[in-house]
Amino acid sequence: MTDPDAVRMADDERDEFLGRSGTGVLSLSTAAGDPPHSVPVSYGYDPVEEVFYFRLAVGEESGKANPTDRGTTFVTYGERDDRWKSVVASGRLVSTTDESISTESLAGLGRTDQIPIVDVFGEPASRVEFEFYRLDPDRLTARAERSMEP
Repeated sequence: MTDPDAVRMADDERDEFLGRSGTGVLSLSTAAGDPPHSVPVSYGYDPVEEVFYFRLAVGEESGKANPTDRGTTFVTYGERDDRWKSVVASGRLVSTTDESISTESLAGLGRTDQIPIVDVFGEPASRVEFEFYRLDPDRLTARAERSMEP
């Protein structure tokens, strides 16, 4: 039987893999029976609080209407040190402008690098409306390909 701990990353290895920013895929739940709304996004990561920050395009055409009212999963993955690694975070998004979270969010954003801009829009990013959201995961898993060394 396979040891599940053999593929789990330790917190420090996970934080190193995530860095302070990067890219991944954000999926928002939809109505029953419909597939989730999934989009490529860039993120900022605060390793102190283990929280992700996103700069999301909003508006009716974005498919992300009311993102705080929906279950959310974020996935990022890549190859480092000749091993595939991935992190999956699940929970609910919170607007960083909510009074109860805004001061804490400013401190957390300060611990991230600048969130990279992923330009997947049909118009210049200067014409796209963005809002900042935070994901304080209910569930955070990090896995790495097992080393094949004896």
